[in-house]
Amino acid sequence: MQRLGKNIKGYAGETIDIGAVLRDCAAAAQARGWAIEEIHPAPKHILGFTRHATRKTQHAPRIYLSTGIHGDEPAGPLAVRQLLRENAWPAGLDLWLCPCLNPTGFVLNRRENREGLDLNRQYLAPEAGETVAHIAWLSRQPSFDLCLCLHEDWEAHGLYLYELNPDYQPSLAEAMVARIGEVCPIDPSEIIEGRPAHNGIIRPSVDPRTRPQWPEAFFLLMHKTRLSYTLEAPSDFPLAVRVAALVAAVTTALEAVAR
Repeated sequence: MQRLGKNIKGYAGETIDIGAVLRDCAAAAQARGWAIEEIHPAPKHILGFTRHATRKTQHAPRIYLSTGIHGDEPAGPLAVRQLLRENAWPAGLDLWLCPCLNPTGFVLNRRENREGLDLNRQYLAPEAGETVAHIAWLSRQPSFDLCLCLHEDWEAHGLYLYELNPDYQPSLAEAMVARIGEVCPIDPSEIIEGRPAHNGIIRPSVDPRTRPQWPEAFFLLMHKTRLSYTLEAPSDFPLAVRVAALVAAVTTALEAVAR
């Protein structure tokens, strides 16, 4: 599979009508019994979805899934829409889902929100209203056993992922990469974003307390979870391929946790 060669100095691929996508997500969620909460009111209109395990267990694993924090990364919201429509979630999980954290960025087809702020650098000292509201919402939720953040990278040679796993829990990374590789190329680079990588997996040794700006994944690691994956689909491949890759990653991770 070859790169499209569209992305030069930034993302220049397909765009989406984020309002329509979010309406589709909400309709699919409501039809299947999810609770929907408004995290930030219109016009930014950020939503949080919650669904509890359909099969009773002593401790249902708690999973958090988010996407759409960058407005030039359309595959994530589309992947979430597909997952909600297919409704093939494992029965024994409690689920929290944010289908788009930066709606105004999608309207502008740019990484930042309409005020020009990169929301994925806002989680230590937030200025953006979206992030302030999202942190408040997260703080009302319980801790999570697993967090998945869906992204894209317009420069990537294939999909890659970051694993934050300070307690060395059993890794889900290799299983996700194996499943993703059936539908999307994996980035073979030995260095990705300045960090050592192997078969598309980056395991950074980093203390968030030493960093002046936090992405969402750092806030989650410090306050809500001990196992987090950030998935980066390759934006210079067809949109359908990127969506399939993210869906495969989420499905694989949830199936593993549910076992």
